[in-house]
Amino acid sequence: MFNVHDFFFCGLHLRGNTSNPVRSRVTPVFATQLPGLNTLGISMVRIDYGPWGQNPPHIHPRATEILIVIEGTLQVGFVTSNPDNRFITKVLQKGDVFVFPIGLVHFQRNIGNGYALAIAALRSQNPGAITIANAVFGANPPIPGDILAKAFQVDKSVVDMLQSKF
Repeated sequence: MFNVHDFFFCGLHLRGNTSNPVRSRVTPVFATQLPGLNTLGISMVRIDYGPWGQNPPHIHPRATEILIVIEGTLQVGFVTSNPDNRFITKVLQKGDVFVFPIGLVHFQRNIGNGYALAIAALRSQNPGAITIANAVFGANPPIPGDILAKAFQVDKSVVDMLQSKF
């Protein structure tokens, strides 16, 4: 049986802790945080960025994302699918909106010395998020280094070093 707490989330007013290697924090409001979203096909996130912080390249396998800059200046971008792999990028100011199509690799980066904040809506109650570097270099168990070395056309020692960071 549903109650009011299934349809209410409190916390998007709180600044996320950006003291991490990428200097950003995503606060999700998905069906796991807000059960009333289940089956509704929508969700949202708050993204806090420290100076020069980034939301690293990632994909949402089940959602298109629309982002609005609340504070600061962000460089955003995505890469179209094969075979073109076109890089589409734009610098956004407070109040600007940008759309990331479903399933495409995309990112946001604070290009200022101050704090930045964005809110994004996603077209799924469970959009999923696959951060590219974490998935490729931090897989468990690890993807064999020789496979990654060939794919990235680098020496296996480079792959070993990258895998050690994840």
